[in-house]
Amino acid sequence: MPTIQAALKHMDDAVEALRRDFATVRTGKASPALLDTVRVDAYGCTVPLNQVATVSAPEPRLLVVQPWDGSMIGLVEKAIQMADLGLNPSNDGKVVRVPIPPLTEERRREYVRLLHKMAEEARVSVRHGRKESNDEIKRMQKGGELSEDQSRRRGEEVQKSTNGHIQAIDDLLRHKEAEVMEV
Repeated sequence: MPTIQAALKHMDDAVEALRRDFATVRTGKASPALLDTVRVDAYGCTVPLNQVATVSAPEPRLLVVQPWDGSMIGLVEKAIQMADLGLNPSNDGKVVRVPIPPLTEERRREYVRLLHKMAEEARVSVRHGRKESNDEIKRMQKGGELSEDQSRRRGEEVQKSTNGHIQAIDDLLRHKEAEVMEV
């Protein structure tokens, strides 16, 4: 059974990674996860934005970034500008306000293409977990640890799990695509 458990963990990890990746893709609404990829030059090293500031979304089209150290406000603003997210932050000396502009139709289509690419990478990762598990099952069968029937049953279990994870990826993609295309 360890091969099936390892395959399930690999598949679960792929779906969870896709969920995190999808959270960073911009929709028309403000989400603190949009700034997860922003890195700030602080105290002599580069750190994620969420380690130097609090990010909130008080309105559907606005993010507010409040640095814990007031002297960091300029660095935080610059980091958001340099992140190539298409955002124009402004600061009032205490917080950085990041208005989220509406997406153009062309930009929405670009994001949908990106989402499809991310989903395909997740599917490939799930299939890779299936392949490793099936190879291990075959090895165990050849080594006499499993009978042919046990081997077939385990293979079916792995395939059933693969199908479920692929379906979860497709559901996530469908939901996120609808969210991005929503005007």
